Amino acid sequence: MSIGTHAVRAPGRAAVIDSGSGEIVTYRQLDERSNRLAQYLHAAGLRRGDTVALFMENTPRFLEVVWAARRSGLYLTAVNRYLTAEEAAYIIDDCDAKVLISSSARADVAVALPGRLPRCREFLIIGGGVDGWTSYEDAVAGFPAHPLDEQWLGELMLYSSGTTGRPKGVRKPLQPVQVDEAGGLSDLMRGLGFGDTTVYLSPAPMYHAAPLVFSINAQCAGGTVLMMPRFDPEEALALIERYRVTHSQFVPTMFVRMLKLPEAVRRRYDLSSHRLAIHAAAPCPVEVKRAMIDWWGPIIHEYYGATEGNGLTWIDSAAWLAHPGSVGKPIIGVVHVCDEDGADLPIGETGLVYFERDTMPFAYYKDPERTRASQHPLHPAWSTLGDLGYLDAEGYLYLTDRRAFMIISGGVNIYPREIEDTLVAHAAVRDVAVFGLPDPEMGEQVKAVVELMDGFAPSDALAAELIGFARERLAHFKAPKSLDFIDALPRMPTGKLYKHALRAQYLARCA
Repeated sequence: MSIGTHAVRAPGRAAVIDSGSGEIVTYRQLDERSNRLAQYLHAAGLRRGDTVALFMENTPRFLEVVWAARRSGLYLTAVNRYLTAEEAAYIIDDCDAKVLISSSARADVAVALPGRLPRCREFLIIGGGVDGWTSYEDAVAGFPAHPLDEQWLGELMLYSSGTTGRPKGVRKPLQPVQVDEAGGLSDLMRGLGFGDTTVYLSPAPMYHAAPLVFSINAQCAGGTVLMMPRFDPEEALALIERYRVTHSQFVPTMFVRMLKLPEAVRRRYDLSSHRLAIHAAAPCPVEVKRAMIDWWGPIIHEYYGATEGNGLTWIDSAAWLAHPGSVGKPIIGVVHVCDEDGADLPIGETGLVYFERDTMPFAYYKDPERTRASQHPLHPAWSTLGDLGYLDAEGYLYLTDRRAFMIISGGVNIYPREIEDTLVAHAAVRDVAVFGLPDPEMGEQVKAVVELMDGFAPSDALAAELIGFARERLAHFKAPKSLDFIDALPRMPTGKLYKHALRAQYLARCA
């Protein structure tokens, strides 16, 4: 269903709640506001297949723009709100956006964007007060709150996070259906119990594929999206209690931060309404996930997928406890683990993970070379995201690392994720990044960079302690040869570590 159906059936039900301000937007309000924007976009000349870009923080207005594009047959490109003007302009120009919508909260970056985007027609700012921009509120106020005569179903066109290079636009074909004819709620979401009594807690930035897609599905089901402006570990627990949250989605770094709260704080909140907690976006250390299941019970589900939508694996708590460390079995596509020549590898051997589909499900926008690079050398409908992993005898997939981050030292493959998972278990470690640096004898050496918990101070003694901690738990050749401390690692709010940029800084020092 679309939000228009729920606006008729339950106009006063909360469609979205801003946990920061307490603002509630009902289905009637969301329907009317998105209709006004859809009418404005149509009057501005946008037609089916055109693109609207959105550069904004988490706010109920975000979903208003999403639904306006979705009911207008438009592509919606949500841009990482933390990007610089240069980085944001690259994506907005690359996606061929004809309209850009932002907010006064992003004014420091927004003010520089019109001059960098000569092909963009309209610049609308929520909250006003930015030179070169038109007031969003004034622009849409005069348009009717009823639907367009034709409401073609739009689509998201999101960009990969760019952890290993320039972000890539993922463009999928539009479906030839009206928004009210679309299936709306996916079979997966229906199976997970999403419905009109769902309260879905979304603590991550809405520009990322996972929280945005799950929020759209929650509203297709008639549920309520509880949106956090930013993640705070104790506040997340308090919100579950206060709003009787039924479903949620987290990334592993959020689990780590919640687990490192004092025991008395963790036990303070009533989490009994919480039926399903989903996590994805980054690998979760085995001990972290085991601790979360011990705390929350068997409500934790994990999936492995990506913006590209080339395939999906899934695993629940019971299956994970029987196969610790696995990201599950495929529920979309067929998984293959292949060597560099594309040959399937035996059970237990690590190689490049491919999803087999009947047809190639995506293309990188205006980048055929990257699209081809993601395809299997022998089977063009199989695609990879560059992840390494292996399958067990029962068909469960285990990820080891990204191909781009694998360290080869003395001819031996070393996977940084295993070392990161080990070090993050130390009480002093809030976050950690491990990567390879050139070594004249071994080819590469293992480098660790650590962000400390409050109450711990960097020192040579602590660095030695952490290296020793790793050596006690891993083969010695995997332990870091050296370890540095950093105030804050460049981890995206989506949970992904921007390791490419961090490693580049160290490589520049080695040059």
